[in-house]
Amino acid sequence: MTISPDSQAILLLCSHIGLLSNSEYSSLTLKEWNPLAKKLQSISKRPGDLLGVAPNEIQSQLGINLEEADRYYHLLQRSGSLAIELERLESLGIHVLTRADQEYPVRYRQRLKETAPAVLFYAGEKALLGQPGIAVVGSRHLDEASKACAEFVGNSCGLSGLVLYSGGAKGVDTISMNAALTSRGTAVGILADSLEKSIRNPENRAAISRGDLCLVTPYSPSAPFSVGTAMGRNKLIYTLADYAIVVASDVEKGGTWAGATEALKSKWLPIFVLNHPDMPEGNKLLIQKGALQFPHPFPEHHLKLRIWLEEQSAMIKPDPRQPSLF
Repeated sequence: MTISPDSQAILLLCSHIGLLSNSEYSSLTLKEWNPLAKKLQSISKRPGDLLGVAPNEIQSQLGINLEEADRYYHLLQRSGSLAIELERLESLGIHVLTRADQEYPVRYRQRLKETAPAVLFYAGEKALLGQPGIAVVGSRHLDEASKACAEFVGNSCGLSGLVLYSGGAKGVDTISMNAALTSRGTAVGILADSLEKSIRNPENRAAISRGDLCLVTPYSPSAPFSVGTAMGRNKLIYTLADYAIVVASDVEKGGTWAGATEALKSKWLPIFVLNHPDMPEGNKLLIQKGALQFPHPFPEHHLKLRIWLEEQSAMIKPDPRQPSLF
């Protein structure tokens, strides 16, 4: 796997790849990376300029204490182990993007700015990231109306050439993604847990081979699922899409509620919520908070969904965002 010096430096500093479990030095969090990125830009330096630089030189160039400079230096010394691990991941079909890469999703830069992940791991067609599409989110536990909605939106995306964005989990995510792929469409799954495990799924591998699917995660490719990783990836689903449809949400708890309320507050994109007589209380409250109603059953043909969403959200103007740092 060939990567630029800037991407190599970001991976060495911000990822756990190739880092020994008993290492004295931990990789940088996003909150730690952003001040360093700002400092580098302020002195007209790139991340790759830190490679091969001694601790005292890092200290002098960045105006930081020696302890912090020593941490950067030691993280940057594991190029060999990083290369070995990247080769292993590439043999599995897993690749990497950093904020220094031109192919990094533009919408993450524009909408998330400094909260955009420094590193993304992906398998499949990366050109799908940020293409026009619809995010579908919701609970794993669904009633018949919710299942029908998830399948309808997936089919609509597949038939109309829109990318189906989801979290790749059971329930709404799987139903909508399978429907899109079955309709010979495309999908992107933003994962909260092991990318390595997901690409072993025969259906995922087949869709990846066809160029119809991209699976992506901001976490280590072998990371296990946790509530924290699920919460952290929610905004990554919304900020890639043109529209989002919330199928089913709990009230003031769970990832669906947290992601939807954050998206509404940030005004990244129009948010629609499934509206039907037996909808969950969370759906009702999201509508009260300003989400648009998505009817069940949908009154138009599958191919009319995109036009309908455009017409309903015409008066909403997403909050403009400036590009982020590398």
